[in-house]
Amino acid sequence: MITRRLFRWFDDRLGAASFARSALNKVFPDNWTFMFGEIAMYCFLILVLTGVYLTFFFVPSSHTTLYTGSYAPFRGAEVSEAFGSTLRISFDVRAGLVMRQMHHWAANVFLAAIVLHLARVFFTGAFRKPREINWVIGVTLLLLAMFNGFSGYSLPDDLLSGTGLRIAYSLTLSIPFLGTWLAFLVFGGEFPAHDILSRLFVLHVLIVPALIFGLLSVHLALIWHQKHTQFPSPGRTETNVVGSRLWPSYTMRSIGLLFAIAAVLGVLGGLAQINPVWIYGPFNASAVTSPAQPDWYVGWLEGALRIFPPWETRAFGHTIANPFFPSILLPGITFAVLYAWPFLEQAVTKDRAPHNLLDRPRDRPVRTAIGATALTFYGLLLLAGSNDVMARILHVPVNAITSTFQIVVLVLPILVGLLVHRLMRGYARSGAERFMEVPFGAFLARPVDEHGRSVNTGGPPAGAVTGPPVPGDDEA
Repeated sequence: MITRRLFRWFDDRLGAASFARSALNKVFPDNWTFMFGEIAMYCFLILVLTGVYLTFFFVPSSHTTLYTGSYAPFRGAEVSEAFGSTLRISFDVRAGLVMRQMHHWAANVFLAAIVLHLARVFFTGAFRKPREINWVIGVTLLLLAMFNGFSGYSLPDDLLSGTGLRIAYSLTLSIPFLGTWLAFLVFGGEFPAHDILSRLFVLHVLIVPALIFGLLSVHLALIWHQKHTQFPSPGRTETNVVGSRLWPSYTMRSIGLLFAIAAVLGVLGGLAQINPVWIYGPFNASAVTSPAQPDWYVGWLEGALRIFPPWETRAFGHTIANPFFPSILLPGITFAVLYAWPFLEQAVTKDRAPHNLLDRPRDRPVRTAIGATALTFYGLLLLAGSNDVMARILHVPVNAITSTFQIVVLVLPILVGLLVHRLMRGYARSGAERFMEVPFGAFLARPVDEHGRSVNTGGPPAGAVTGPPVPGDDEA
């Protein structure tokens, strides 16, 4: 009775009951591709929890100290406080190594989920009006996550992370006119500068996570306000949402997904080794790890650096250094196109109507082909970042691997894009529900039968809604 009266007292003043009733009845689509966003959100939660644990023991300082921990090969050696505290977390702190590796795996899965979520949004046209703002927020979240991932694995001050910071310093210097000043501003002096670790630490544990949390909150609020998109199907229209209500079915499934992600990351953290800094050793400015591979989400930048020809140019009396083109200009163009894509497509198609029903990739062959071309291009750059590993495994000179990638990275994406365009046009023209049901003749320029005669495949347009509406949990 007391609890009921207390809730009534609050409800009379806040009106929370009607909001809660409306919120719990909200409907979410059941398609599995919508899980990518949830996976990213739950990985971020695990990153925060494991990161808080690690923060209690990590020392973000490059000042030298005498290592006296449990790892015998470095006992008595002079190492930086950052490297020494990382070893202490790995070998002396209870569950420290599990937390370290779980944190690192969560970062990799977090970035993978964001990329897959953006790819799903791109190929289905979920960025169209009225969701352009959410697309921009999603691209910004990808940028912030990439930076936070790089700053995170740069903190231990081991030889691999030091090599990455050396590369980052050189790339900053390559920026025309402003490079020297920006490098000094970011690093606090000439490399290796003592201030960079403490600055990265503040950015990694405080500023960037706060920005990610804020943008993620706005992202979810916009989804809540604008309602979910859904694939076209009988009973689904531009004005309703068919699926599961927030409570109890969707909530229970979402909590189950959280536990599953935590379990998988826990198993990876306990059994799958990642970033073994004790093998790399402490950072030494005169040494470089080989083969040195960054985490996958910046591997495409590494690949672009490795295969870009040795070109330089001069402009306005200044030399534009070679690293500027693959490491500054290419990412700049990449993210500029990503940010502008909803508005570019809107300008080309003249489609300014609001959309709540998604496209199927086969219905937009040009967009699908462009996406396949881009994914192939950046996937090849990611592979090119491992040219030294490939050379060692295949017993081939690394220069031969590099020359091959210089050709393939320009030719193969175009061929893939043309092939995907042809496949999607044939898929849409056939009217088949599944790709494996499409007759081979539908992929030709003009569909033909087994006798080589032109045929009309007919069938309803791909994604068309046929038949009477199917009853379900609709939200107007």
